Amino acid sequence: MTIPSAIEALQTLLGEGLSLSKSDLNLHGQSETHFPVTPPDAVAYPRDTADVAQIVKICAEHDCPVIPWGTGTSLEGHSLAVRGGVTVDTSRMDRLLEVNAADMDARVQPGMTRKALNTELRATGLFFPVDPGADAALGGMAATRASGTTAVRYGTMRDNVMGLEVVLADGQIIRTGSRARKSSAGYDLTGLFVGSEGTLGIITELTLKLHGQPSATAAATCAFPTVAAAVDSVITTIQMGVQMARIELVDAASAAAVNAYADASWPNTPHLLIEFHGSDAAVADDVATFGEIASDHGGTGFEWTTATEDRNKFWQIRHDAYYAILASKPGATAVVTDVCVPISRLADAISATQADIDASPIDGPILGHVGDGNFHAILLIDPGDMTQRQVALDLSHRMTERALEMGGTVTGEHGVGIGKMPYMLAEHGPAWAVMSQIKRALDPSDIMNPGKLCQHN
Repeated sequence: MTIPSAIEALQTLLGEGLSLSKSDLNLHGQSETHFPVTPPDAVAYPRDTADVAQIVKICAEHDCPVIPWGTGTSLEGHSLAVRGGVTVDTSRMDRLLEVNAADMDARVQPGMTRKALNTELRATGLFFPVDPGADAALGGMAATRASGTTAVRYGTMRDNVMGLEVVLADGQIIRTGSRARKSSAGYDLTGLFVGSEGTLGIITELTLKLHGQPSATAAATCAFPTVAAAVDSVITTIQMGVQMARIELVDAASAAAVNAYADASWPNTPHLLIEFHGSDAAVADDVATFGEIASDHGGTGFEWTTATEDRNKFWQIRHDAYYAILASKPGATAVVTDVCVPISRLADAISATQADIDASPIDGPILGHVGDGNFHAILLIDPGDMTQRQVALDLSHRMTERALEMGGTVTGEHGVGIGKMPYMLAEHGPAWAVMSQIKRALDPSDIMNPGKLCQHN
């Protein structure tokens, strides 16, 4: 049995739902960052769970790798076909199946994006809060345990996925979790598959926790003289119990890139970007409290708005910061890496990282979801310069080692993929072998997104 024989069988099953187009293969072999183009042998476009189950059964019979694909926005090479095989693109499985407004939950197919879901939910007074920046597919967000700007208040995908439908490596379809808000019935299989990066099965349906749309929202910016001053403001704000919905850091280099890209007028200094949700009175009180804290730590230019259009523009600028940073060096690509540390160590971690970058021959602006100790370095390199690439990888290596020394993790939200796989043993110790045992138990032939996240031996 071979990959070509699997493709032949899939052509009979799917017809035009199986693509061998070179352009389509190359599209599904690309990464958002520095990884080389690694196309699959074919791309399958299922329309429902039954299609996915049949695809996986055929691939299992022919010992053919299966690589799930959402929108391709992951940053650590999660969806690259490093051993060839068939990419299963879930973009045509994009329906909202059910909304239970009274219970504040919804069922969706995995190809539905977070923005599309929130558009559908507008009339209900509910919304789905997890916002990784990119308009990612919800199945991919669950598979990578995504988080983003709102995690400081609403949690990550781990906290907002109540149940899943999953196709396992033999084509079996299972359901995990329920619509109940808690359960003590057995192993938490939902938690197992959230963050498994397609290495244990393909998510074909999600039951998601929804939240009430806040009656009042305010967004604000504030400039600081140093990153340490900004982070100290965050720590004080959290310790005082101020309910922030988002609190983001951009360093001076990121602010300069944003100014050039989005025609903004921020001072070229570190900034905090904050959003508050709640009642009119609560939001006004939180804004005032934060303004006082920021002033005590040297913050200046504190400006806030409740206008929806202004807030949307404000956060679009933040979400586009990665592209702004790339545009600051035309033709560049980036080694994009993230770590997460206890918030008390965040200023030290960022300062040490900035010192490493300043001493290197490359640029590396820093962004951060500082409310939960998570930050990113965008290490800019020329695509064909292997020396620069190695410098960036060495900087990333020092970031991960430092995060572990500080009691943190090698990735707060990007996931493992192939980029962070070398650090799994250092972070997890003997527990990594347990992960491998789970992988072998659920995927004995190692066909589910092989070569990612977890070793199979």
